[in-house]
Amino acid sequence: MRTRTATLAAVALAAAAVALALIFGGKQNPDPAKAEEKTPGEPTVEIISPRNGARQTSHAVVVKVAVQNFELAPRHLGSEPQLGEGHLRFSLKRVPDCVDPKKLQDAINSPVGKGRLVGASFDYAKYAGPNGVLAERIGSAGSYSPATRPEIFYHGLPPGFYRLIVNLAQNSGAATQFHNVTNFQILQKPGHHAKKCEDGKVPSANAAARLE
Repeated sequence: MRTRTATLAAVALAAAAVALALIFGGKQNPDPAKAEEKTPGEPTVEIISPRNGARQTSHAVVVKVAVQNFELAPRHLGSEPQLGEGHLRFSLKRVPDCVDPKKLQDAINSPVGKGRLVGASFDYAKYAGPNGVLAERIGSAGSYSPATRPEIFYHGLPPGFYRLIVNLAQNSGAATQFHNVTNFQILQKPGHHAKKCEDGKVPSANAAARLE
C-alpha cells in the first residue's frame, strides 16, 4: 500500500513538473532518441545545477553551467563582438503564486508563444550580488545578470517556483541563439503554508489539476 502511495505521489509530482514547464517555458527531460543534433563545434551551454525539477529548502542557489566551444572573455565585456567569445546572461524569474484563470489557460494553449506567464525578476544587486551590481551598472537589472564566469549566486529568494534562462552573449551584450533553461522550487519552511489566492485567481502550481 505504501509503495502504491509513493508511486502515485511521484506520478503527481512529475505531472505537475510537466505542466509548469509548459506554462512557464521550462524544459522537460529530453528523450535521447529525439534530442536535436548539434553541429560539431557549435557553442553550447549546459546548466549543471540546479537540475531541472529540483526542490530545496535553502533560500539561496548556486547556479553552475558548462560552456563549450565558446570563450568567456572578461576583458572584452562591453566591447565589439568577436566570433566565438563573450559572456553569460543569467535571467531568474519567480513564477506567480496565483494567476488569472484566463491567462493560465492561454499559457497552456500556447506553450511556445507569448502566452507564457512571466514572473518577477531577481536580477538585482539585492539577490544576484556582484552580478546584480554589474547589471545595474550596464542597465540590464530586472532583465538579466551578466557573468564572465560559468556560475552565479542568488540569495534571499522567497519560497516558490523559479525559471532560470542562461544565454551565451556577445561581448556587446547581445544574446545569441545558444541558451538553456531550468526550473526549480524553493519549499516553504516546515509549518509554513502559502497564502490562499484571492477570489478569481487560482494557484499556478495546481494548474494541471484545475484545468484538466
